[in-house]
Amino acid sequence: MVNAPTANGTNQKDGSSTALIPKTKGDVRNRAGIASYTQHWDRNSANDTAEMTEQRKDVYTDVVNSYYDGAFEARTRGSGVRDKKVAFGGRLRPCWRCGDVERRGDSLKRCGGATELYEYGWGTSFHFCRYYKGEAFYQAIARHEHYLAAQTGIRPKMRVLDVGCGVGGPAREIARFTDAQVVGVNNNEFQVSRANKYTANAGLSDQVSFVKGDFMKLAEQFGENSFDAVYAIEATCHAPDWEGCYNQIKKVLKPGGVFGVYEWCMTDAWDPKIPHHKEIAHGIEVGDGIPEMRSIKACRTALQNVGFEILHEEDLADRDDEVKWYYPLEGDLKKCQTLWDYVIVRCAGFPWFLNDERFRTHLLSPSISTNQCWRMTRFGKFCTQNTVWALEKVGLVPKGTHDVGEALVTASVALVAGGKEKLFTPMMLFVCKKPEDK
Repeated sequence: MVNAPTANGTNQKDGSSTALIPKTKGDVRNRAGIASYTQHWDRNSANDTAEMTEQRKDVYTDVVNSYYDGAFEARTRGSGVRDKKVAFGGRLRPCWRCGDVERRGDSLKRCGGATELYEYGWGTSFHFCRYYKGEAFYQAIARHEHYLAAQTGIRPKMRVLDVGCGVGGPAREIARFTDAQVVGVNNNEFQVSRANKYTANAGLSDQVSFVKGDFMKLAEQFGENSFDAVYAIEATCHAPDWEGCYNQIKKVLKPGGVFGVYEWCMTDAWDPKIPHHKEIAHGIEVGDGIPEMRSIKACRTALQNVGFEILHEEDLADRDDEVKWYYPLEGDLKKCQTLWDYVIVRCAGFPWFLNDERFRTHLLSPSISTNQCWRMTRFGKFCTQNTVWALEKVGLVPKGTHDVGEALVTASVALVAGGKEKLFTPMMLFVCKKPEDK
């Protein structure tokens, strides 16, 4: 007979009618995280003090996780065991939204947070990219990942670390592109579980893996000199300080190994003493779960201070592209890249079998979808947010999901403003080498 903790923390034998509510620290954080996310900032940038910034940096893990968490709640009626396959002994079915296995009528799983909102609006690669005129959205996303892999020198059979891997879209793409072995590390358990699920669905589990871990403690988890190459795509901006994070990356790299990164930075034109400039940086922080936005100069200095040799640096957002990196956020249907932009309906957020990455990649790849452009129009934002509000009221999405959606709206406004005024870049490329042993 299998025992498991009940809601009040005691043990109860299998077969009881008491609901099982996980009581681990992570579970409690997930349920409360979304609702408490916005407490880390003052909504008015003028009132957001240096002391508040330091407090966010001190609890950066909670800041990021409360932003991205799926607010997972598992409630099982009629069983106290953890293994639902053993407990139910009946027909299992996938959750209609996320695809995780559950048995109809015997469990409740609530998914939400910025993770699913990102997947709904962007796919499984949580990053920006450059676009050619008429280029398909997923093609542009993949090209951006390929470019970083090429610049980093990733080759077949290399052991490569993806720092801050999200739900694994870039790791899977880079593994396919290079035939390297890729390990993704992410401090968000919800995203790690989804990354592993998507990777299994793609048939890449023998080549790509994901683990929960803190990128401020990489050497402790993986050991020094463990990887041939390391890359990070718009992830290390969540670190409390760049030097600490980059030093950990340097430690796990083998001597002579290369680190390639697309970093979120405020440009040299940004002046935090100017209220409007500060407001843009503040909007990006609040809307994207970032403790503190920092400058390109600060990034360069941090890399040099930990001992990296910078081989190449370039702000890719500063290239003279006709189609700007922020165009999907503008909500301007006139800027849709192809006819498919008007007729394809995105499937992320619909039943799980339509949300499968392979389905999106092969059938929806011709372009960014109608939803991608339409959702960012003023009317699209209104419809999306009011729908989420209604679903939250009836309990179909976790409490606080609407607030996270509002944070994403705040982010989109700040990101577009930062891009247009050349105060912010999401693709400051640094390619760095760890010195050879002397």
